[in-house]
Amino acid sequence: MSIQARYVHTNLTARDWRRLVRFYCEVLGCVPKPPERDLSGTWLDGLTALKDAHLVGMHLRLPGFPPDGPTLEIFGYDEMVRTSLPVVNQPGFGHLAFAVDDVELALQAVVTAGGSSVGSVSSTEVAGVGTLRVVYARDPEGNILELQKWN
Repeated sequence: MSIQARYVHTNLTARDWRRLVRFYCEVLGCVPKPPERDLSGTWLDGLTALKDAHLVGMHLRLPGFPPDGPTLEIFGYDEMVRTSLPVVNQPGFGHLAFAVDDVELALQAVVTAGGSSVGSVSSTEVAGVGTLRVVYARDPEGNILELQKWN
């Protein structure tokens, strides 16, 4: 069975959602898509299976898409579960990928804005596709980013 679907957004749960919104806007060119959200109630408790859930945050338009394109949804909950940093080979969603003009310059911008590098900048030839220059990095909260450029 197949259903009709359209990709809408990716959610990123943040310890400091305002800081991550600034990071993704200033470093990677995302654009706020108001309004800010302040959500709670029985419907949210039912959706999240949490008691007295409360979250705040906003959606960001992703670079390279029209205003009605998919968004990055950055939310923070009043109560957060402590976890370790994600690693690249952990099951589940792994990273957010952004095409950039200059991988080294983009990595420098991420680090300057409070992020960090995961590995080193690498290049490879992918048969039938081209040459990929790529690096994994972390945003200020440790979420993994892929910064890539194809030639």
